[in-house]
Amino acid sequence: MHSEPGLWVLSGPTRLAVWGDPIAHSRSPQLHAAAYAVLGLAWEYGRRQVTASDFDTVLESLDESWRGLSLTYPLKSAAFDAAQGLDDRARLTGAVNTLLLSPAGPRGFNTDVGGLIRAVQEHGVGQVERARIIGAGATATSALVALAELGAGDVEIVARRVEATAPLIALGVRMGLAVHAAPFPDAAMGSVALTIATLPGDAAIPDAAAALLAASGGLLLDAVYGTWPTPLARAWERQGLPAHSGLGMLLHQAVLQVRIFVSGDVDEALPDEPLVLDAMRAAVVDG
Repeated sequence: MHSEPGLWVLSGPTRLAVWGDPIAHSRSPQLHAAAYAVLGLAWEYGRRQVTASDFDTVLESLDESWRGLSLTYPLKSAAFDAAQGLDDRARLTGAVNTLLLSPAGPRGFNTDVGGLIRAVQEHGVGQVERARIIGAGATATSALVALAELGAGDVEIVARRVEATAPLIALGVRMGLAVHAAPFPDAAMGSVALTIATLPGDAAIPDAAAALLAASGGLLLDAVYGTWPTPLARAWERQGLPAHSGLGMLLHQAVLQVRIFVSGDVDEALPDEPLVLDAMRAAVVDG
C-alpha cells in the first residue's frame, strides 16, 4: 500500500470515525470495519456525536493518529468550510462528507454523488435523459450533480415549497441542465426514466400524489434506508415498478471513502475491490 505525499506516515494506531448529530444509528463503522479486515489494515473506525457548533474545536483537537473522517448530518457544511482542498463534487454541492487529514490540512470530498451514480448503475440504469428529484434539501443537491454526470439534460424537482428549489435551479444552470420545479402533483405528469427521492423516511405524502409520481417515475431510488418501505416505495410497488432503498448509495459512497482513506485518491480502485465490496455489502445486509 502506498500513501499520497502529504499524508501522515503512521507508526502507531490509525484512527478514523464517522461524526454527526445524532450518530448512534450510523452503519458506517460496520461498513468500514469490513473493508479494512479484507484489506488487512488494523485501523480503528468509530463514531462520535459532534454538533455543528463544536465541529471546529473537536477537529482541531485531533492528533496525528487520525487519518480521516466521515461526516453526516449536520456537519457537511462545516466540513466544507474546514477543508483546505476540495474535489469537484464537493465544490459543486457545497457539501463535504469525507475529510482526509494530513499535515497540509484536511482535504474535502463528496462521495454521496459517486455513491448515487454507482447505485443507479447497479440497478441497470447507465444513462438518463430525463429524471425527477423529490425534495429540495442537501441530498437533492448531490442527486442533481449525480444526474448531470449520468447525462441528464432535463431534471424536474418536486417539492412542497417550490421556492426552496431556487438554489438547485441555479446549480442546474451552472452545469448546463434544464431544471424546473413543480409542487406535489394533483394531475398526471410527464414520464421520466429515474426518480431520486431525498425526503425523510417518515415524510407524509398524500397517497394520490405518491401514485401520480409512481405512474410516471420510472425506477425509484429512495435515499432512505432505515425506514423501509417508505410511502413512495409502497406507491411504486403497488404499480409493479422497481423501488430501491438508499442502502446501495450508502454502500457505494463508503467504498469511495475507503479509497480516499487508503490512497488519497477517490478514483484509485482498492486492492481486491470486488472482495471488499462483497464484505461491505454483507455487513449492511447482516448488520
